[in-house]
Amino acid sequence: MSENHSQDFVIRFAGEGGQGLVTSADAMARAAANAGYFVSTFSTFPSQIMGGPASSQVRISNTPVLCSGDNVDVLVVLDEYAYNSHRDDLSENGVAIYNSGEFQLPEGGPYFGIDADELAKSTGNTRAANMVTIGAVAYLIGFSLEEIDAFITQRFTRGRPGDDEIIESNKQAIRLGADVAAKSGFSVGKLTPPIPPDYDQIMITGNAALALGAVTAGVDFYAGYPISPATTILVWMEQNLVGPGRFAHQVSSEIEAISAIVGAGYAGKKSMTATAGPGLSLMSEGIGLAWMAEIPCVVVDVQRGGPSTGLPTKSEQSDLMLCLNPGHGRYEHTNPGSRIGRRVFRCRISGGKLG
Repeated sequence: MSENHSQDFVIRFAGEGGQGLVTSADAMARAAANAGYFVSTFSTFPSQIMGGPASSQVRISNTPVLCSGDNVDVLVVLDEYAYNSHRDDLSENGVAIYNSGEFQLPEGGPYFGIDADELAKSTGNTRAANMVTIGAVAYLIGFSLEEIDAFITQRFTRGRPGDDEIIESNKQAIRLGADVAAKSGFSVGKLTPPIPPDYDQIMITGNAALALGAVTAGVDFYAGYPISPATTILVWMEQNLVGPGRFAHQVSSEIEAISAIVGAGYAGKKSMTATAGPGLSLMSEGIGLAWMAEIPCVVVDVQRGGPSTGLPTKSEQSDLMLCLNPGHGRYEHTNPGSRIGRRVFRCRISGGKLG
């Protein structure tokens, strides 16, 4: 395929949960971020620990990215079900890399096979299979292998015996994957060089960014109950909201969480909790009490993709009306028609999408 320079590529890894899809996408994204590119990732996976259809997508760009992207330029599939499920999302010049150790595809399509597990074994590091795949992806989009080397060195320099061997085997795995891609004759283009900012870039999840913003704004009391996909906010607060005058605690239910932060707010603390749609429903009476008594507190709804207990690991924006009118009685949190209401309304939408 002809090579063209591009400021933006979308890569998707698909297969089953537990096959390292999220790890691969995360490594690709972090290497790109370290090089100075803008990145965005999006993962979808079932609620079981292992198995079930899963995918993880990374978008790499020279300009700020505000969504995970639509058409896929490089599709990495680890089983035939994943290929059949995702192949229609390939862009016009897109290329698929399939796991030839698992299944075969007929010749003549926009794809080529790679047995990453076998190639990883040849490096002496069987855990380097994801780096083999990343090397192939890097070749297809013209991403610098030296930038991936820098990420590998940073990632695995931990002051432990054997670090050098791990670093070298992963670098070797990157090149083995790139060689397979080069022999395939495919290319989806060449990523234009990054324009690094004059400050250090970090890669952060939406939930972590939300938690950082809350602490920066002065939150000093957090009570939460673990519920996907909001649990990581609770974990972050337990690890970081520490020190004099600060308190983070895992409670036994969402009802206890809302009761605790309403009490803390009444006592003058900047209090907060986070939950998902089912937990927000349980909090409705406590939110009504806070509204009636005019007690300030923050409730974050990290929205999942289905009602009740459905789709706990999928995300969408479906709880907006519940957030605006979460309890019985005629009250709502904002009036979208007013100037102030519009500001809060927009803030609530963007906040709900985080995570």
